[in-house]
Formats: sequence, structure tokens, C-alpha cells
Amino acid sequence: MPRKVYPKKLKESIFKRLTPPNAEKVPDIARETNIPVNTLYTWRSKVLKSNPTSNKKSKNWSSSDKFQAVLETASLSELETAKYCREKGIHVEELKSWIKQCQNANENKFEDPKQLKDNLKKEQKKAKELEKELREKEKALAETAALLVLRKKARAIWGDPEDD
Repeated sequence: MPRKVYPKKLKESIFKRLTPPNAEKVPDIARETNIPVNTLYTWRSKVLKSNPTSNKKSKNWSSSDKFQAVLETASLSELETAKYCREKGIHVEELKSWIKQCQNANENKFEDPKQLKDNLKKEQKKAKELEKELREKEKALAETAALLVLRKKARAIWGDPEDD
């Protein structure tokens, strides 16, 4: 059986539908276009191999990948940015979010690590002291409870000394 040749424009339109961010399901496209499912899966794998970042979901992108995307789109127009996002399989809103994250990256004020370490040691020392104090109070409470129980038993055995 001879292989069926599909028009280039049809293939390109289906390639767009198969790639993220709005990738459609292969069986749905197969039903709609009457192209065999296996053929569509082959096309999709070719598209994803030719554009490795389109295979990566944006949530799996590393920080450096996101930063690279921000750099690459910094000088692009809105239309060019939208095209870039389609090619990479991301949404424009995600890219805008990454841009804001990059812009705000240096706004966080970081504390001096030495100061943090000193504060941690102080807090740990304070916690140890409080634990020691708590143990002492628990022992005193247990001792008091034991004395009260003994007094109650002694009264039960010998009677109340105030009765005399």
C-alpha cells in the first residue's frame, strides 16, 4: 500500500496543534482529520525533537531557562514575544510573571549569615535553658503531688492531727 502524502500546509497546521502550550490530543485530531493516529504521533515526536524546550512543561523549566527566556524576549515586540512563547510552549502570562520575578529578584534584603548563625545559637541556648527550667518544674510538681498523696494517706491512717 503506497504511503499517503499530506500537503505541507496541512502538516504545519497540525504541528501547531500538537505542540504546547495548547497541545491538542492526538486522538481528537485524528478523528477530526481522518489522519491515522500513528502518523500523528510520529509527527508530534518529530516536532518535539526539533524543539526540545517545547517538550518541557513550563513548570519544569529551571531558573536559568526562565531567565534565558526573559533575556531572549526583552527586545522583542508583543507579536514576536507571542510567537516566541508559542514556539517554546509557554504562555505569555508565564513569561510576564518570570519578568516580574527577575525585576524583583534583588529587592529582597538578605540578612548577614554570621548574624543569622549568632541568632540561631542564642535561640538554641534559650531553648535549652527553658527545657531545663521546665524539667525542674515538672520534678517539683511531681514531688508536691507525691507529698499531697502521702499526706492524704497519712490522714486516712492516723486521722487528722487537728482533731486532737
